Amino acid sequence: MLLRIRVRLPDRPGSLGSVARTLGAAGADVVQMNVLERDNGRALDDFTVSWPSGAGIDRLVDGLGAVPGVDIVGVWPTVEPQGAFPDAALIGQLASAPARGAVTLTDAVPALLSADWAALAETGPGGARIAHASLGGLPDTALPDLEPVRDRAFTAADGTQYALTPMSPGGTAPDLALLVARTGAPPFHRTEVFRLAQLVSAAQAVLRGTSITDLVRTS
Repeated sequence: MLLRIRVRLPDRPGSLGSVARTLGAAGADVVQMNVLERDNGRALDDFTVSWPSGAGIDRLVDGLGAVPGVDIVGVWPTVEPQGAFPDAALIGQLASAPARGAVTLTDAVPALLSADWAALAETGPGGARIAHASLGGLPDTALPDLEPVRDRAFTAADGTQYALTPMSPGGTAPDLALLVARTGAPPFHRTEVFRLAQLVSAAQAVLRGTSITDLVRTS
């Protein structure tokens, strides 16, 4: 299985290598690494590692905790999409079948953002409702308050982490928003929210002129 590991570490030569060696010594195979931010001598990094299915993560956590200056922000299961450039591949899929574009985007986003599920939500004065839910989400799931509908991350009262971005292909009503959710994980980082917004912006360009009614009915 794959795990996403988020750590804070000193932003100095050797720190990244120490973390990578520790992960390897614990039995984890590093698949991918992303630098989320660097500030005031500290860095926030995400590691995606291959980990034996069913194995506990105690030795992994203990090993990282023993590295000087390293703080573990979160460890949670993830699914990485295939291919070197998954975002570009997704936009290609949208262009090949625009009538299902919003549904395809909703279904693909959880893997891209290491999330549990995503929902295409209709928003308006009467509140929000799910027009389409990806695998892991249910059409009758109670949505949190989505106001204000803008690019942002927030934490619900039950601890679920959300990322939200507006999505209204063609500029017609009802308005749509893309909501991504995960539990047992840290809040969505601003770079993740930005990535979601960029995907939606690209999707809007591809889906321009496709009616929202058609997008919702195809789900």
